[in-house]
Amino acid sequence: MHRPIFVSELSVSYRLIGYRLDDCERDQVMKFGILVNEGPYQHQASDSAYQFTKAALEKGHEIFRVFFYHDGVNNGTRLATPPQDDRNITTRWGDLAAQYNLDLVICIAAAQRRGIVDEDEMKRQGKDANNIAPGFRISGLGQLIESGIQSDRLVVFGD
Repeated sequence: MHRPIFVSELSVSYRLIGYRLDDCERDQVMKFGILVNEGPYQHQASDSAYQFTKAALEKGHEIFRVFFYHDGVNNGTRLATPPQDDRNITTRWGDLAAQYNLDLVICIAAAQRRGIVDEDEMKRQGKDANNIAPGFRISGLGQLIESGIQSDRLVVFGD
């Protein structure tokens, strides 16, 4: 079983990127699972997770899955509308997923508690609309377990 890496401060995150990604042998490809536990605008964890994921992919590493849990599921709502001069984390994640064919998974239980539903959940729960952002999908905690098993490292962003 791999020990998860917890990242709770931005400076630690960038040191982690520099150490973990740059110090890998050039021919050694690491497979990372990413867990995001914080929302996009209340904590830097989502920004750090995005930057780490992007840097890993650019260096040729593999991302098995990005799993959004607890308030992290708020990264996957298409209804967030940040001001024009602010970054749109949801769009960034969606664009990165499209570019690299990433699996962005939102925890179903955490999503339901926060009012985030896809087409299937919308029908099952009797809601009149869905609000999941493009590039994201809803699934269960089994996806997180699989990510931890299949990855060389599970990197956790947020508390």
